[in-house]
Amino acid sequence: MPIEFADRIRRIPVYPAADGYALASDVALLASNETPYPPLEAVQRAVVDALGGLNRYPDPTNSALRSALSDRYGVPAHRITVGNGSCDILLAAGEALLEPGAEIVYAWPSFSMYPHLAAASGARAIEVPLDAEHRHDLDAMRREITAATRLVIVCNPNNPTSTAVTLEEIAEFVASVPRHIAVVVDEAYIEFGLLQDPDESIDLLAKHPNLVLLRTFSKVYGLCGLRVGFGLCGSDDFRIAVDQVRQPFFCNAAAQAAAVEALRHQDEVARRVERNLAERLSLEDGLRPLGIEPAQSHANFLWFDLPGRDPDDEQRSAEVEREVVRALADRAILVRSGTALGRVGALRVTVGTEADNTRFLEALGALL
Repeated sequence: MPIEFADRIRRIPVYPAADGYALASDVALLASNETPYPPLEAVQRAVVDALGGLNRYPDPTNSALRSALSDRYGVPAHRITVGNGSCDILLAAGEALLEPGAEIVYAWPSFSMYPHLAAASGARAIEVPLDAEHRHDLDAMRREITAATRLVIVCNPNNPTSTAVTLEEIAEFVASVPRHIAVVVDEAYIEFGLLQDPDESIDLLAKHPNLVLLRTFSKVYGLCGLRVGFGLCGSDDFRIAVDQVRQPFFCNAAAQAAAVEALRHQDEVARRVERNLAERLSLEDGLRPLGIEPAQSHANFLWFDLPGRDPDDEQRSAEVEREVVRALADRAILVRSGTALGRVGALRVTVGTEADNTRFLEALGALL
């Protein structure tokens, strides 16, 4: 007789992780929105220095990191939560806020982790379609908020579509949400956007105690392998709740040390953003001669429909997508399938190095 598991295990979708982790080093890894640039040497040294204390548990309060984040963003340390990646904070928010009978509202397609929150808690997920430009339809999301709503998530810039809404639109939306409903604005890619200074949205926290700005060290800081995320909160209620439902020591010592050091190098962050923007524009320019017009990107990746995608023939669109993804993989180029991310016949492609981007464009051109 097989093991009997809880009903929620059957509800929770499998996270669509990218392939390629066991492949050779000559693979163009354009599937996971990682930065192609390694951590700074100073950050690597901070990790090495932390290794000597691995016989001790990490600081369970993440005090040094929260203090450094407070200095960087001007948010009191008691209103900053830290996690094993921003996904850890999201899952904890679902456990702390959601239950059967409650509702969570988010756009779709959006970050693949959001459906897990409702599935794990038994809450009802309200998925609001993006608009024709692959952007959040905030008016439509507002109309879906009911007495049962506990959590609203806005991914800005949005993953997987790379699009963003303006700070003014975000501010108006947050102001319209009742104050007893938690609003998480997931800003994992905010540093790459051109619509606002990344620090501007922080001013909203003083006006909205129900607001959380969710950010990460994985992307622009290049610390995917250590998994450090953080939330800047409008009040300490959210931090207390998500910390209460998680295991202790959820952020390891090496990750804390690396993140503290990374925050000291904002000039390098700016340089990396500029370099990524230049490569992103070059990649966009290379797609247009192939008959591809990507969505307007404010992230470190592009989102586009493949030529041959037919909204009236989903099976054919899926076949085109599978063939292109497979053929690129045969050429040691990994990209993300749109079907796995919510749109059949689309691709999400991370902006890589100049060499990787050129390799991708040449291969895609030959295939099309």
